[in-house]
Amino acid sequence: MAEREQWGSQFGFVLATIGSAVGIGNIWRFPYVAGENGGGGFLLVYILCVLLIGLPLVIAELAVGRAARLDTISAFPALAPRSPLRRTGWVAVIAGTVILSFYAVVAGWTFRYFVSAVSGSLWEAGETGFAGYFSGFTGRTAEPLLWQAAAVLLAGLVVARGVQSGIERLNKWAMPVLAAIMIALAFYGLLRSDGTAGLEYLFRIDPETFTRPGVYIAALGQAFFSIGIGMAIFVTYGSYMQPETPILKSALFIVSGDTLFAVFAGIAIFPAVFAHGLDPASGPDLAFVALPRVFSEITGGAMLAVAFFFLLAAAGLTSMISILEVPVAVCMDRFGLSRTAAATIMCLLIFALGLVPGLGFSLLKDVRIAGEDLFGIFDHIASSVLLPLSGICVSLFVGWSLHRRDALVFSGLRERLGISWIWLLRIIVPLLVALVLLNGLVEL
Repeated sequence: MAEREQWGSQFGFVLATIGSAVGIGNIWRFPYVAGENGGGGFLLVYILCVLLIGLPLVIAELAVGRAARLDTISAFPALAPRSPLRRTGWVAVIAGTVILSFYAVVAGWTFRYFVSAVSGSLWEAGETGFAGYFSGFTGRTAEPLLWQAAAVLLAGLVVARGVQSGIERLNKWAMPVLAAIMIALAFYGLLRSDGTAGLEYLFRIDPETFTRPGVYIAALGQAFFSIGIGMAIFVTYGSYMQPETPILKSALFIVSGDTLFAVFAGIAIFPAVFAHGLDPASGPDLAFVALPRVFSEITGGAMLAVAFFFLLAAAGLTSMISILEVPVAVCMDRFGLSRTAAATIMCLLIFALGLVPGLGFSLLKDVRIAGEDLFGIFDHIASSVLLPLSGICVSLFVGWSLHRRDALVFSGLRERLGISWIWLLRIIVPLLVALVLLNGLVEL
């Protein structure tokens, strides 16, 4: 077997892992999920979920990856060959592949909107408005698929170049640029004289929010989707870690960077939403319908739209790359394929699978399962069923299948902190994540 690739530096590894977490889930999904669930109260619950569930699971995945130094499917049985949970990697790979198939659809939309913002064609929505512009685009058959293919192709080209030359190099320039754009957009939101209602909504805590069970389910689900837990991204990235890289510090950087991006996205978006009388709970249309309307009505809006959709597209690309790396590593390790061949095969497979949700707005728009369109079904199964199931398996594997001493050594945690982490994985994390899973199964 060829020598396993490694990150070129700790800094590059941290940026790549933050890049894997920061994506469309932060900038597109977090604001509307927060809008649907009460703003400030939801934000507090979300942060608690990140600390109690997100952080322990990121540490667990990184520890498994660094200890095994194998692909996701091989890592778990290598560490505990007799464990009933040794096939956990399969669940994670399937979950990530399904998510990537419909994630590429949304990434294609962001690429299209970025190009439209640059060319100016976005502002030619006409009488139908931006809702008609969006439905008209997604309702076509060929064009959305071409943008979806472009998103998959770009991700595949980066992954094919390898860990250091592709993934790490891209994130070293992309993440600072994305952070700068997001901070600039957030400051613009803060400086808006008519946007105080939006900031109040995002940060004001209504005690009534905590009495709604749906808020906790939504926060747990968003934490999984946003950070990237359950897709074995961190198992795969952990397998490329240098031995001296501290896992706890890396995990803290990942979850804090991801959360800050989400909060800054809210600061950038909510002031404009409230200032223009829009509904913060308008769902996925918030980014593709509501915000273009805002940009069209404010001074300098055309430039802001270019910056926003570049941010959305680039963040989507970095996340796609990290998810794609998981099955590519499996193909390389288990089947002996070259990186280029593995990336090519997985890109073709993911694009083919993505045709189902991608055509859910055009040729297959009349297909409904339990009243849900095909895109919604893919999103629901992946986000509310497969990801929580994978998270439960990872937490139970590390908490119970590994010997306590091994778990502490693999994670690099000091004994007192490490024991608390292990008991979180054994009891608290699986119980809380099971709520998301049960809710997802009930709503199928």
